[in-house]
Amino acid sequence: MMILNMWLIFFMMFLLGNLIFVSKYKHLLIVLLSLEFIVLSIFFFFIILFCNIDYDMYMLMVFLVFSVCEGSLGLSILVSMIRTHGNDYFQSFNLL
Repeated sequence: MMILNMWLIFFMMFLLGNLIFVSKYKHLLIVLLSLEFIVLSIFFFFIILFCNIDYDMYMLMVFLVFSVCEGSLGLSILVSMIRTHGNDYFQSFNLL
């Protein structure tokens, strides 16, 4: 019963993160936070999965390293966008 509750929490976290990602696409900061929430839910999924099959947790460390690198890259893009354009709206960001 407890494992079923963990799976339900994972699915709710993942769906909520995707819902925020789809509905709040005007601000870069909200998009980055929702992506980090999705990564956190996937990390929670890996913890549940690896504990159920008695697997080593070394893969989780690799996953955390890549998620931290992804988060720092997103924050650097956010800072450079705010310095050049003054806000984090996607409407004011012109690629041409």
